Amino acid sequence: MDNPEVRVEIKDHIATVTMDRPPVNAMSQSLVVALAEAFDSFDDLPEVRVAILTGAGKCFCAGADLKARGASASKTPRRPGAQRIYSRAGREAFNSIMECPVPVIGAINGPALGGGLCMAAACDILVAAENATIGLPEIDVGLLGGGRHAQRMFGVYKARMLMFTGQRVSGAELYRRGIVEQCVPSERLMDAAMEIATNIAEKSPLAIRMAKKNMATIEFMNVRDGYRYEQDGTNALIHSEDSREAVRAFLEKRKPDFKNR
Repeated sequence: MDNPEVRVEIKDHIATVTMDRPPVNAMSQSLVVALAEAFDSFDDLPEVRVAILTGAGKCFCAGADLKARGASASKTPRRPGAQRIYSRAGREAFNSIMECPVPVIGAINGPALGGGLCMAAACDILVAAENATIGLPEIDVGLLGGGRHAQRMFGVYKARMLMFTGQRVSGAELYRRGIVEQCVPSERLMDAAMEIATNIAEKSPLAIRMAKKNMATIEFMNVRDGYRYEQDGTNALIHSEDSREAVRAFLEKRKPDFKNR
């Protein structure tokens, strides 16, 4: 992938995806398209077992680029459908994180606002720096934010508070609410995310990809149907070479050697 706004580094089965669009990693059309491309690519990269999403600098993602939007709005005539095209690209970027075939750890290194909140909410596991904040400030400029993604994180009532007031939630409060796994000093953030990623990367790659697919699918199922779906996944895995190797390694008290088959 050749886009300086989204950098991807793969090492030891861990893909680190870094948004790098100074000064605040605001969402441009090219950034969201590159983000979707990065997470979609892991479907064809079996060496990737887990991903980390973070931002360069002091901000995770400040959401939409209002300066670019203002410049575009001042153009006469404005390109028909421009806003819908941008919205669709942003939506698909968030979906690509949720639909990524491997678990995604969000390392929130600073403000995650508007679309940045949506990116964080689309991740599977979150860690936050002490200076991290999450919010939906769009109401302050007469727009709407990612209310549905906020509901997924906070529930109905707190999400409405964020939507109607533009209030921001600190990293410490996110930890208190159990939304992030850890809230750590900024210099410890990537270490904390990498520790979780390393743990996941040591598991059976077949099982991890199945687990990610299962968790995404059963989220909106009832308990009966959801558990049946999980059991079907276990039945599909149980005869794999990696499953047999995991059992042997457990019984022999050694580290498994997975072949991804």
